[in-house]
Amino acid sequence: MKRMLRRQFLLATGALLAAPFAANAQTSGKIYRIGYIQTAAPSEAAHVTKAFEEGLRELGYVEGKNIVIERRFAGGKVERLPELAAELVRLKPDVIVTGSNPVIAAVREATATIPLVMTGSRDPVGSGFIASLARPGGNITGVASDPSPEFFGKHVELLKEMMPRASRIAVLWNPAAPAADTYRKAAERAASKLGLAMLSAPIHGRDELDGTFATMARKRIEAIVVQGGPVLFTARAQVIQLATKHRLPGVFYAREFVELGGLASYGSSVADNFRRAAVYVDKILKGAKPGELPVEQPTRFELVINLKTAKSLGITIAQAVLVRADEVIE
Repeated sequence: MKRMLRRQFLLATGALLAAPFAANAQTSGKIYRIGYIQTAAPSEAAHVTKAFEEGLRELGYVEGKNIVIERRFAGGKVERLPELAAELVRLKPDVIVTGSNPVIAAVREATATIPLVMTGSRDPVGSGFIASLARPGGNITGVASDPSPEFFGKHVELLKEMMPRASRIAVLWNPAAPAADTYRKAAERAASKLGLAMLSAPIHGRDELDGTFATMARKRIEAIVVQGGPVLFTARAQVIQLATKHRLPGVFYAREFVELGGLASYGSSVADNFRRAAVYVDKILKGAKPGELPVEQPTRFELVINLKTAKSLGITIAQAVLVRADEVIE
């Protein structure tokens, strides 16, 4: 599969920041304990875990030398998160790194004192995790995944641009995640403005996906948008397999779906957010209070289009859309 890069962007983290931070890495001889918890199975989260660990190494932290990482994975089962969070808290780590909203909620319930670094929260203020982006307060800080719930409406707009004749779409979302309904309503508003009928397709677990896609097929849904969150992210291979089976084009929030055969994605990089979390961990281990570390919002959003998928679905994507793409997969 051939890939053409349309634009090149410098990452806000990585090599440019590594040298100054690494020079200041902890050398006191203390070994710090870092908790790390994900909804996904280890294999499903391997690339983002790697990004986080690389970020730590660039800052001078070496596992077994000056840090120990306690990793916990729920294997796609959100209901296991409270148990795993409590298990981590009992180990009394110096800091805990989490994934998205359901994981944050589970850890917050388990501790109000151990510093918690988010890697991709959606609407962290509206979700009740922090007081404000500038001064989070409490024990939580980190990285938000997008500027606001209205950002999800851009996925609907992109879908309409690529499929101007579409009239019936569906949004796949997990109702259990904090702030999920706010994002769903943002998608509904965007769909209404564009004259699109939108079906709400709630997903509580991957075991519901087959039935949901069958329902969408019966209702003659023409395309889908997928809301962010660990349930659908961990089941992304199944989502794409079913979308392909039912010939449903989709716009996703993360490039990982498009790499598996989804039509298009628009959003921040999940891996970059995890890499950035290492910077927060470094600051906290050096004495910074999480409640005083501003929560960052991503400033770089990438549009990725799978042209091979478009051709297989008989979709001709307008040149005006293609030229905006950061990457086109052919």
